[in-house]
Amino acid sequence: MSFYELKVLVKRARDIYKYQGLRPLLARVYDRVASFVFQYAHYYIFEHTLIERDEADFLPRIDNFTLHIIRTNKEAGEFEAATGFELRRRLVDVEEKLEKGAIGFCGFVGEEFAHIGWIAFSEKARKTFDTVPYKVDFSNGQACTGGSYTVPAFRGKGLMAYVYFRRFQFLREMGIKTTRNSVLTSNTASLKVHAKFGPKLLARGRRLKLMGRQSWKETPIVPTGEPV
Repeated sequence: MSFYELKVLVKRARDIYKYQGLRPLLARVYDRVASFVFQYAHYYIFEHTLIERDEADFLPRIDNFTLHIIRTNKEAGEFEAATGFELRRRLVDVEEKLEKGAIGFCGFVGEEFAHIGWIAFSEKARKTFDTVPYKVDFSNGQACTGGSYTVPAFRGKGLMAYVYFRRFQFLREMGIKTTRNSVLTSNTASLKVHAKFGPKLLARGRRLKLMGRQSWKETPIVPTGEPV
């Protein structure tokens, strides 16, 4: 590990402790160490076709929800100056994600941060929020989505579904036809959200990580995929 990488880790740890407290910091350290030593998980790989959809079908069940699309660290700085919300300090790795090309969809209820989700147009950007090694055909205009997080106080209000609608709408307007993403087979809430959009279930994947080394096995569901 270089001095710069160590410096970044120390800064992230300090920011997590300052804005979220000791318990979240210890939980993140534990997750990082545990995932390096051993991890065994199963995933579904989905492909979404970006068709026109009615926004009314996905509106969140909460008032005063606003969404901010942030493409660069420059835009993040302008957003922070305008709102007073220190996005890149309060949310871990946002600066790195934006630097590597990921685009963030950041949702607020009133002045409270409520949700964030990401899209990527390159492998470098994708790896900042999804390290599962399934194939995304970026060279032929496919995109990737993921990295969704909803603050616990706002869960069950349809925020993830609505932000996914907005992400798909954004991509469709850019001329993107399909996107791919991975979801843990145990993540029932996320699976329900994706089912609302009728994706193709392409494969089931198994990831084994042991002491930093990774094994990935992907089993196609059917040759062409079927609606979920």
